[in-house]
Amino acid sequence: MARPAASAPASGGEAFSPACAIPAHRGSDRRERRSSASGKNRRGPCNLGRGALEHLRHGRSSPGTRRGDVDGRLDPSAGSFDLIMRIPATIATDQPVLIFGGPYGNLEATRAVLDDARRLDIPPERIVCTGDVVAYCADPVATIDVIRESAIHVVMGNCEESLASGAGDCGCGFEPGSSCDRLSAAWYAFADGLVDADRRAWMANLPRRIDIVLGGIRLAVVHGGLNDINVFNFATTPAAAKLAELSAAGVDGIVGGHCGLPFTQSIEGFLWHNPGVVGLPANDGTPRVWYSILTPSASGLRIAHRALEYGHAGAAAKMRAAGLPEGYADALEQGLWPSCDVLPAAECAARGVPLEAGEILCRPQWRAVALDPARDPRVEHHWPDSHGRPGARGTAKFEDPAWTAAGEPRAEVALTALRTLWVNTGTLCNIECRNCYIESSPRNDRLAYFRLDDLRDYLDEIDRLRAPTDEIGFTGGEPFMNPDFLAMIELCLSRSFRVLVLTNAMRPMRRLEKELLSVVRRLGGILLMRVSLDHYTRERHDEERGLGAFDAAIDGLKWLARSGLTVSVAGRSIGTESDAEARLGYARLFAKHGLPIDPADPAALVIFPEMDGTRDVPEISEGCWSRLGMSPDSVMCASSRMVVKRRGSERPAVVACTLLPYDEAFEIGGTLAAASGPVRLNHPNCAQFCVLGGASCSGH
Repeated sequence: MARPAASAPASGGEAFSPACAIPAHRGSDRRERRSSASGKNRRGPCNLGRGALEHLRHGRSSPGTRRGDVDGRLDPSAGSFDLIMRIPATIATDQPVLIFGGPYGNLEATRAVLDDARRLDIPPERIVCTGDVVAYCADPVATIDVIRESAIHVVMGNCEESLASGAGDCGCGFEPGSSCDRLSAAWYAFADGLVDADRRAWMANLPRRIDIVLGGIRLAVVHGGLNDINVFNFATTPAAAKLAELSAAGVDGIVGGHCGLPFTQSIEGFLWHNPGVVGLPANDGTPRVWYSILTPSASGLRIAHRALEYGHAGAAAKMRAAGLPEGYADALEQGLWPSCDVLPAAECAARGVPLEAGEILCRPQWRAVALDPARDPRVEHHWPDSHGRPGARGTAKFEDPAWTAAGEPRAEVALTALRTLWVNTGTLCNIECRNCYIESSPRNDRLAYFRLDDLRDYLDEIDRLRAPTDEIGFTGGEPFMNPDFLAMIELCLSRSFRVLVLTNAMRPMRRLEKELLSVVRRLGGILLMRVSLDHYTRERHDEERGLGAFDAAIDGLKWLARSGLTVSVAGRSIGTESDAEARLGYARLFAKHGLPIDPADPAALVIFPEMDGTRDVPEISEGCWSRLGMSPDSVMCASSRMVVKRRGSERPAVVACTLLPYDEAFEIGGTLAAASGPVRLNHPNCAQFCVLGGASCSGH
C-alpha cells in the first residue's frame, strides 16, 4: 500500500501529516526557528511526492529519484527529483548494529564506547551516533576528532547544526530563562571558542537521518524527531505525536536521541527506541552511561540496552579545570542532572532510580494507521519497566528479564573468562529419550549439523580475541551422527584444545571406531569421552532410553576404556535417591565391568539433576547469591558459551547455555565477542540445573 502524499488524505478519510527527517540542503539553507509548546524547535522542509514514502520503506528509489551517496545527499546534477528532501543513507545488514547518542565532548566516554565496539567485534560501518558530538564536557575538539577518525556514521544533532552555522546558542530547545537554558550558555560559549572552521564544515555536512535495515526491519535514525531536530521525545511524551511521525515516515520504527534517557517502546506496533547518551549519565544516580545494540533474529529485532562504565572522574576533573558549570561536572560523578526542567513528571519521579541493563525482543512493522484524536494510541513500554522501578508490573515468574515476580532484581552472570566453547553438532540422535533436555530424536533437526568451516571460524575468533579457552565440548543430539564430527575433533586436537565429547556410545560411535582411534593416535592431545548412563541399573536406564540401550552403552564404554581413551559417565538424579546412594550404585557397576572410573570424583561421574517442567521453580534474584552462599562465577555461563546452527539459518549463533538452544532470549550474538555480555537467569533451567542443582556440563 502506497503512503499518501503530503496533501492527500488516505482512503477512508484517514488524515496523514507526513514528516521527514532530511531537508533539501544544509549549511547556507539554515533551518528556520519556530516556537512550540516545548520550546524552540527547528524544522526542515518536507515535500514528498505521492508514493515516495512507500519506496523509501522498501529500500528502493521512487520514480524520478535516485539513491544518494554514502551520507544520504542527492546530487542535483543527476536530474530532476520529485523530493525536496534527501533520500536517507541506508545501512543494510543482518549483523548487530551499535547505536549511541550524545558524546557531549566527553572524550573518556567516547573512547570507552568505541573500545566496547571493538571488543564486541562491531566494525565502524555498523556503528551509528545520534548526534550532539559536542555539548557539556571539556573536550569538544578531541571528541570531534576521535569520532571523525573512527569513521562511524553520525546523524546531525542540534549542537552540530548550531556550531556549523555560527548560531548564538546550542538550539537545544530549552525554555528561555530556564536553568537548562542558563547552564547551556556557558558550555556553548566554551565549545564555540574552540571548534575551528574545518570541524564546523564537517558538522554542516552530516546527514539529518540515516536508515538502518536489519533483517527486513527498517528504522530511521534521527536526533530529536523527524520534523524537529531538537524536539524532546521521552518515554512518556504523548504517544499520538510520536505515532504521527512513525505512521508517516515509511519505516517500522524510529531511533532518536536528544532527550538523554534511554528507553524502548512500541506504539501501535511501531518501534520507538532511544539508546541513551554516553556523554552524561541517565539521571539514575549512577555514573554509568548507556548505549544499545540492535540485532536482527528470526523472531524479530533484539535490542540490548547496555550500561557503560568509564573514567568519569577524569572527565569531571577536566570540566572543573576548564571552568565549566559545576552542576554538569557533579553529574558525571553522582549520576544526577543539575536540573530537570525539560523532564515530564514521570521521568522526574524516576530521578535517582538506577537503571538495570536489559534486553527485549520485538517485531515492529509499518502499517497505515488512522490518527484518531479521540483515542489514545496503544503503547507497550518494553524497557525500562516503569522507569526502572522493580515489581511494578506484577509479572508472572520468568517473564520480565530484569525483575523477578517478587520485584527483586533478577540475578545475572557475567562472563568472567571463556574457558569452554560448546558446539551443538545437531539435534538428530539415533534414539529418543523420554526426558531429553533438548528433545533430541531421529526426527528433530531443529538444530542442523554444525559444519567444520563454521567451527574453524569460531576457533579463529578465539585466537583473535586471545581468549583463555582451553576446552571445546561437543554435544547434540548424538555428535557421531554429524558427518563432519571426526574432522572437527581433529581440528580441535591439532590446535591443542582439550576435547570433551558427550555421547551415548552406541552404534553411531561404534561404526567409526577405527577412524576415531586413528585421529587420536596421530595427533595425541586430550580427548575426554563422557558417556550418558542415566542409571546404574538396566531397568532405569532403558526406561529412559529404550530397550537395549543400557547394554549398548556398557559395551561402548568398555571399548573406549580398552582403547586407552579417557572415559567418564553422566548419570541423572532419579527419584529420591541421594547422591551418595547413586555413587555407590555406580561404583558397583564400574567394578563389575572393570571400568577405570572413580565414582567419588565429580568430574569422572557427573550426576545431573532431574529436570521437571511441571515443577514450580523459584526464581534466582541477586540476593540469592548471599543467601545460598554461592558466587555467580560458579555458574556455567560464567565460563562457557555454546554455538548452534538453527535449521534454515545461514549463520550459526551463540547461545548462553547448553540447555537452552531453542530459546531466542538466550541467543546472545553471532560472534563470541558479541556474546560476551552478562546473562540474566530468566529460565527455570537456570534455577533447577545450574544454581539449585549445582550442575555444569563442562569438564573443568
